[in-house]
Amino acid sequence: MKLIESKQIKEYNFLLKFQNGEVKEIDLKDLIGKYVSTENLHTSKVNSEWGCLEFLSGAVDIEPKTLYKYATKKTASSIVG
Repeated sequence: MKLIESKQIKEYNFLLKFQNGEVKEIDLKDLIGKYVSTENLHTSKVNSEWGCLEFLSGAVDIEPKTLYKYATKKTASSIVG
């Protein structure tokens, strides 16, 4: 499930919109905290070709399948949008 939009809310909390229309608010600290510092979270970008979430100009990325599975397993808030 490709990611189509991402918005940083606060620190590691992101609002993610997937290709199927689902929107999830999720804390990514457990997933990327070892690789991306809070100072570098602003470098987040959705790679439109691959549908992944990238940080640090692509040096760190989360593949869409992993991101979707993580977002739906967590007690993430579903938002109609």
